[in-house]
Amino acid sequence: MNETIIKELTKELNIKDTQINAVLKLLSQGATIPFIARYRKEVTGNLNEDEIRTIEESYRYQENLLKKKEDTIRLIDEKGLLTDEIKTNILNATKLAEIEDIYRPFKEKKKTKATEAIKAGLEPLAKKIMSFPEKGNMKSLASGYNMDTDKAIEGAGYIIAEWISDNASTRKYIRNFITNTGFIVSSKKGKAEDEKKTYEMYYEFREKIKYAKHFHILAMNRGEEEKILSISLDYDFDNIILNQEHKFIKNERSFVCDTVKAAIKDALKRLILPSVEREIRSELTDTASSKAILTFQDNLEHLLLTPPIKNSNVLGFDPAFRTGCKLAVLSQSGALETIAVIYPHEPVNDKAGAAKKLLELIDKYKIDIIAIGNGTASRESEKFVSETIKGTKCKYIIVSEAGASIYSASPLAKEEFPDLTVEKRSAISIGRRLQDPLSELVKIDPKSIGVGEYQYDVNQKELASGLDFTVLKVVNEVGVNVNTASPSILKYISGLTKPTITKLMSAKPFKTREDIAKVKGISAKVYEQAIGFLRIKDGLNPLDNTGIHPESYLLTNNILQELNLNIKNINTDGFKETLKKADAKILASKLNADIYTVTDILQELQNPGLDIRENLDAPILKSDILTIDDLKIGMQLDGTIRNVTSFGAFVDIGLHDDGLVHISKMSKNFVSDPKQIVKVGQIVKVYVCDINKEKQKVGLSLIPLA
Repeated sequence: MNETIIKELTKELNIKDTQINAVLKLLSQGATIPFIARYRKEVTGNLNEDEIRTIEESYRYQENLLKKKEDTIRLIDEKGLLTDEIKTNILNATKLAEIEDIYRPFKEKKKTKATEAIKAGLEPLAKKIMSFPEKGNMKSLASGYNMDTDKAIEGAGYIIAEWISDNASTRKYIRNFITNTGFIVSSKKGKAEDEKKTYEMYYEFREKIKYAKHFHILAMNRGEEEKILSISLDYDFDNIILNQEHKFIKNERSFVCDTVKAAIKDALKRLILPSVEREIRSELTDTASSKAILTFQDNLEHLLLTPPIKNSNVLGFDPAFRTGCKLAVLSQSGALETIAVIYPHEPVNDKAGAAKKLLELIDKYKIDIIAIGNGTASRESEKFVSETIKGTKCKYIIVSEAGASIYSASPLAKEEFPDLTVEKRSAISIGRRLQDPLSELVKIDPKSIGVGEYQYDVNQKELASGLDFTVLKVVNEVGVNVNTASPSILKYISGLTKPTITKLMSAKPFKTREDIAKVKGISAKVYEQAIGFLRIKDGLNPLDNTGIHPESYLLTNNILQELNLNIKNINTDGFKETLKKADAKILASKLNADIYTVTDILQELQNPGLDIRENLDAPILKSDILTIDDLKIGMQLDGTIRNVTSFGAFVDIGLHDDGLVHISKMSKNFVSDPKQIVKVGQIVKVYVCDINKEKQKVGLSLIPLA
């Protein structure tokens, strides 16, 4: 491990060097991020998954930066042009762009106006001009080069312009000046069509580059891509000119000043500013992309943590018009009981037959909840269901269909239900999303789940990596029942690979965690990394249904002994009360253990088999339909946060389209980021503040209306 890099990371991340060293060492030994975060708190100083990932990524970036520095120094040295100053500047560079600027003068030049002028023998003239002579004139200085003097002066000017362009400090100054003082500007292209006025806000838009909001950048980029908007950077060009003249003109009394000024202007307009503007736009896009991905990750995390609806028979309802609504009856465990198709809508309009069939299924299979997909014909299906189930105990809920069709046509879905059509598989997926959102959503590409903003405008590689990490983090945080888990969810468990998952699937059911260690192909390392996240419900050892790692079973038994408790009484009130009163610090000291592990053990013993999702807001079940005509300004409603964006949050209040709580309506105090106030899946009280019946849009507020 490179100590220089670690020192840099300590300053950059505000994390102690001992913690960074510990994380890097564990990662190099094959430990996974979830394992380190959960079971090596005493080594890392209780760093969480996101902090550990940041250390890993930042160290990798710094390693690449260091390699780039070493390669650049070597290449310049091979040319015999390396000086102490150049070497120091390279070593002090903090970004790849800075190293590129330093190396620019040493690159092999393609055919340029300057290289052609050098080939014509005009470099000596350029050097004479840059010596700023006082005696003579340009005509005499430029004579004797076997060409017209004006042509010679022009060629020398091109050479000087390239020298200025290759000056690393010049580029750095201009980049910083534009970034700190300039504006990003957008305007509507003359004949561009924007029928839905999607980009109306950006027809005449201007924002300081330094403070540009990431969603503005991504929206403008998309508008530019669709040829509706024209984007430019606006800055004080004259100020840059004056600064560069002051830098490069060494003698104002010289007759060459006008020629050098012309070369400076040419360097800026033709060579420097176009590339610097591209770099700034690219950097703005990269920053905006990273922020949008973080929002997507946060939304995905909370969606995956949606509490499962347990102990309920569910009917998955995939709405459609012509092809009929597909119904999938699922048992409490999610097993498929039966499939049916009804035709309550156009063009068949068999409402009576459809209602009869639906009520038969509700009665026969004791259906508790109907999960209706929110796609085509969803509104009509909700109306039909709400009218049909009146007088029954059955409730319904609208479930997001995002990604369901992609899953239904996937090889995985075909393997699960080879004899069913895509639409029937979709009905099953919709129902299971309600019963166990995490287990069902892991089967879908996270990008298709529909809780991001500008997801097709961001760095796709970075997005995929970020979302995969989020799924990995949540799955391990929740843990899985190894005897019922599917390969789709097991692939996210710490340490497991496709071959080890296949071996586990073949060997189950397991009665103890020890049985897993005996499976051929499960190495000691794989077992160590995975076992804490694999639970065995109703097994021989109650500890196997907790997040306590088997490596801590001895410590756990010692804690129980100290507290005079018997593991057999783990589910009794007395057992839990004793644990609540236990002092983790005293126990850690007495048993020569670390405080983090002891604290975690006490919490796990108090809540054996706890699903952390159960502490979060459960979905709101409905029995009656709500229409926009039912709403009044100031009306209070309960709603579920469906999506959080940079400008607000979308809330499901029971209408076909979610209402919007703008960021300005979230609190009486200033809110910089909606994620500070709300999370996906959260149940909130909202107040209707705007109703647009024409567009079927509703504005909501978290602040009661006066």
